[in-house]
Amino acid sequence: MKVQVLKNILTAFLLIAMATTVHAQEDYTQWVDPNIGTAHSRWFFYTPAAVPFGMAKPAPATNAHYGNVHGWDAVGYDHRHESIEGFPNLHEFQVGGIVFMASTGTLKTIPGKLEKPEEGYRSRFDHKDEVAAPGYYSVILKDHRIKAELTATARVALHRYTFPAGKESHILFDIGNKQGESGNVKDAKVYMTPDGRIEGFVTTLPVYVQKYQPGAEVSMYFSAVVDKKPASFGVFKGAAARAGVTEETGPGAGVYLTFDTQDQESITVKAGFSYTSIENARLNLQAEAKDLTFDQAKAKAHTTWNDYLGRIRVEGKVREDKLKFYTGLFHALLGRGLASDVNGAYPRNNGTVGQIPLDAKGKPVHNHYNTDAVWGAYWNLTQLWALAYPEYYSDFVKSQLLVYQDAGWLGDGIANSRYVSGVGTNFVSLVMAGAYMAGIRDFDVAKAYEASLKNEIDGKDRPHGSGKLDVDQFVKLGYVPHLDKGVGGGERWQFSASHTLEYSFSSYAVAQWAKALGKKEDYEKLMRLSRGWEHLFDPKLKLVRPRLANGQFIDNFKPGEPWRGFQEGNAWQYTFYVPHDPEALVKKIGRERFNMRLDSIFTTSQKNAFGGGTTLDAFSGLAGLYNHGNQPNLHTSWLFNFSGKPSLTQKWVRAICNEFYGTTGIHGYGYGQDEDQGQLGAWYVIASMGLFDVKGLTDLKPSFGIGSPVFDKVTIQLRAPYATGKEFVIETQNNNGQNIYVQSINLNGRKVKKSFVDLEDVKRGGKLVLQMGDRPKDDYSK
Repeated sequence: MKVQVLKNILTAFLLIAMATTVHAQEDYTQWVDPNIGTAHSRWFFYTPAAVPFGMAKPAPATNAHYGNVHGWDAVGYDHRHESIEGFPNLHEFQVGGIVFMASTGTLKTIPGKLEKPEEGYRSRFDHKDEVAAPGYYSVILKDHRIKAELTATARVALHRYTFPAGKESHILFDIGNKQGESGNVKDAKVYMTPDGRIEGFVTTLPVYVQKYQPGAEVSMYFSAVVDKKPASFGVFKGAAARAGVTEETGPGAGVYLTFDTQDQESITVKAGFSYTSIENARLNLQAEAKDLTFDQAKAKAHTTWNDYLGRIRVEGKVREDKLKFYTGLFHALLGRGLASDVNGAYPRNNGTVGQIPLDAKGKPVHNHYNTDAVWGAYWNLTQLWALAYPEYYSDFVKSQLLVYQDAGWLGDGIANSRYVSGVGTNFVSLVMAGAYMAGIRDFDVAKAYEASLKNEIDGKDRPHGSGKLDVDQFVKLGYVPHLDKGVGGGERWQFSASHTLEYSFSSYAVAQWAKALGKKEDYEKLMRLSRGWEHLFDPKLKLVRPRLANGQFIDNFKPGEPWRGFQEGNAWQYTFYVPHDPEALVKKIGRERFNMRLDSIFTTSQKNAFGGGTTLDAFSGLAGLYNHGNQPNLHTSWLFNFSGKPSLTQKWVRAICNEFYGTTGIHGYGYGQDEDQGQLGAWYVIASMGLFDVKGLTDLKPSFGIGSPVFDKVTIQLRAPYATGKEFVIETQNNNGQNIYVQSINLNGRKVKKSFVDLEDVKRGGKLVLQMGDRPKDDYSK
């Protein structure tokens, strides 16, 4: 009997061990398809070979050298194009360049055009010959009969080119061309050292840098080694090549290497990058990949991605749902990449080099990052960071504080610490408040609060790039007065109503922080400002309406008209932009009217795919009633949780997940709409899990509204020391495409009577169980 019991125990242990092993070996990268949504996508979007939050982002480009007229247009890789012009290594907001390319035959040193690829070094390709996965990319360059492969470490890109037999096998280092969002090239230099190293830099003038910090520039540095000695070499500037020369300078500058190759011979290039110096690019290469082979780097990148993706495990019956989930998570982890070196050097706002403090082991205590503006990030990215990547959220706050330390003002978007506000607002203070309220506090809280308070109320001598250029009027009048004409950029005068709503929200966020810190006077002032939206509420129309300085509402008011008082939206959309006090908004409109109006808005918008329909344009939905393709609307479907109709949140969030998001090159995040560094992907991730906070975690006690989880089970790995629990599980029972409505809510064995769960309960770990059904239910108290 005892022997049998022992056998049973051993068998049980063996089964547990086997289950653990199976779980550990699960490959989450198989559910990522980087090609989803690559028609009309932004510059950062298609960089599959990169690692999470990396600096080195090598990727194929189809039209990168065409540039970017407005600074934000879709450029880089387009699913509809049929030729690749090279592999740029850096892809960030307003940052891009340093192109490598392989070719055969007669040497060509310009990329050529999409219509006539044979005029340059570009090559035709087929999607069937592409492999794109997290940490790896490969393609057959048909015109050159070359297999190109890419992978990366955090600051090092590795390219492997497999050639046919021949004496005209080339690798080009095209350094002096504009790329993507980089703007025009001011200067460049590339040279070959006696030991065969290829090094150099390119300095660019991005459109948004020139707009928000005139005269500033962005420089990128590299140091590359090639694992085979060339038979010959030379330099080029545009189409003009000079054989045997080792250095070239100026726009269009590049180096070429020519090899004698055997059939299927592979040549590997390893390149370190830096935004501070060639020396630090060399150091980054030495530290991260000195002895690393291409295959080792590829395997390491795969492991890293699997770790990051595996922090949230979803289980469900529909393959497409998992594909959307992990591809969305992949994009959320790609944006906002490293800007500092392994030794802590980083580019400062004034163009000099700064130094992040080092720990006892000589390593930087945190990193610095480039970032697109955080407009809307509190409705997707920061909530995701707080749940599963709190160490990155902490780093991000510290990174933004470097800009404040160096320049005196927070910068919403930054390119090598240069101001690139992007939308003329500045929500960094809200993001910092959200971090603090979420329990992420291992940064200089006093300095962060100081910077945030200044961001909310100070308009004196405010630089253009820090945004909120009209905040002084908001503080003085309680709202931003409307102008139909003004001087300077549109954000100086054009967006009175949207700015009033946005400043009200961020004032509330910092007010809660002030209260938590015991700063009563600040709290009261900021809370008064948080009610600024009420000045613009038209009680007759029950809509937000721009107001003149004399207190009168504007005439000839058209609620569906974008751009007149509203940035990238209209009054129908922005009236719901009171996320910090949705109960007050519901009361002003009237509960029944609120629910009927919002429900009918979604019913109508569903006919247009909840955005711009099938039009491939980032702004295609701006005149609609609801536009999921842009930030100002992303919380709206969750407002029913505050109006007594949580079933409508469940209905419409599930519909958006099913219909706005797709799995093809053209239909991914809407149809060519604006996926700002992972925000739309992150929204799908948190919404499909059934959690969302319209306040961006800025309450004193943040909580998530509960939606309709797409999956049967979601397991979130929690991260010490930011959480006390090990994992939080969301489990649905009787869940399918028809049973989209929550019937009951149970948290750790106890009944929950409202459609919310506190963040603290999530961080403590445990299980949230939702019983699902096919009929709406709005009262969970029974």
